[in-house]
Amino acid sequence: MVSARTAATRTGTPKPGLRERKKIKTRQAIRRAAYRLFAEQGYDATPVDRIAEAADVSPSTVFRYFPTKEDLVLTDEYDSVLATGLRSRPADEPIVESVRQVTIEALHHLSPADITDLVQRIRLVREVPAIRGRTAENTARDTATISAVLAERTGRPADDLELRVISAAVLAALQEAMLAWVAGSGALGEGRTPGEDRAPGLEELVRLIHRTMDALARGLTP
Repeated sequence: MVSARTAATRTGTPKPGLRERKKIKTRQAIRRAAYRLFAEQGYDATPVDRIAEAADVSPSTVFRYFPTKEDLVLTDEYDSVLATGLRSRPADEPIVESVRQVTIEALHHLSPADITDLVQRIRLVREVPAIRGRTAENTARDTATISAVLAERTGRPADDLELRVISAAVLAALQEAMLAWVAGSGALGEGRTPGEDRAPGLEELVRLIHRTMDALARGLTP
C-alpha cells in the first residue's frame, strides 16, 4: 500500500540497496504502464507484449516480475507493510487499534502517484472477474502472514483458529473499506447524496478506515 521507502522509514529497517531500488523502479514502470493501458483499452484487451512495449522492457522481463497478468494488479513490493507495521506496535495493544494505527500512518505517507495506483488497483479488483478470482488466493496468503504476527504477540500457534479468524476479519474489513471508497458509497449519510460522482479523496478513505475499525472494535455490533 505504501512505498518501500516509507515502510523502511517507519519501521527503522534499512532502506533498500541500489539493486533492489532498481528492481522496484522497473516493477513500478511495468505496473504503471499496464494501468495506463488498462484504463485506455480495458484489461482483457491489453496483451502483455503491449504492456512490455509501453514500459520499454521485454515480455520476458514482465513475466519475470509478474508471473501472470493478474499479478500486475494483485502483487506489489509493499505487501509486507501491514505485517511489518504490526510488529512495531506495542504487544499489549488491541489488534484492531494496531491495524488502525499502521494503516492510517501508511495512508498519510502515500504520494499522489501511489494514490492513483491504489485507486486503479481497487477498481480493477472490482471490475475484472479474473482478478477477483485470484483475490482468494492472495487473501489466504495474507491471512497466514498476519496470523503469524499475532502468534508472536500472543504466544499461540500460528494456525490457531481464533487468530486466523481475527486475521481474516481484519483483512476483509480493510478490503471492504477500500472498495467502498472507490465505489463512492462509503460517505453516504455523511453529507453526500446518492449518485454524486466525485474522485475519491484520501481523507475519505481515512474516515472509512476509522469507521471500519470502530465496527470491529465494538464486536461487529451495528
